[in-house]
Amino acid sequence: MSAQLRAKKVLYTARVHTAGDRDGGVSRSDDGRLDVTHTVPGKPGDGTNPEQLLAAGWSACFQGAMGLAAGKMKVAMPAGTAIDAEVDLCLGDDGYSLQARLNVSVPGLPRDVAQTLVETAHQTCPYSKAMRDIPVAINLV
Repeated sequence: MSAQLRAKKVLYTARVHTAGDRDGGVSRSDDGRLDVTHTVPGKPGDGTNPEQLLAAGWSACFQGAMGLAAGKMKVAMPAGTAIDAEVDLCLGDDGYSLQARLNVSVPGLPRDVAQTLVETAHQTCPYSKAMRDIPVAINLV
């Protein structure tokens, strides 16, 4: 269940403590910037759920990767660039799984340029990479 972590230069470590689960659990970051209550999707409540958190983080990171790609291509990113991220929680014969879509809008850029930005971002965005087969370390402490 555990894989070896690769030795790389760590730029940042997010530290979040979660107590409880999707139904009333809470997650808080060590710096206090994140403080959320979890609610089961479709159930009344003020909380969020892991799929929404993934969609928010991935789309923000992806847009940053598009900006880096645009800089290398010497293309200005349009001010109205936006991503509508959709993360599905699915249940199949093999249990629970996720699937996702990133609906990217880059107004004002030629379609071929926008497509290149999207393809490049998908290859370089850490979240996009994480959605592929990655090693994970799970440690009981």
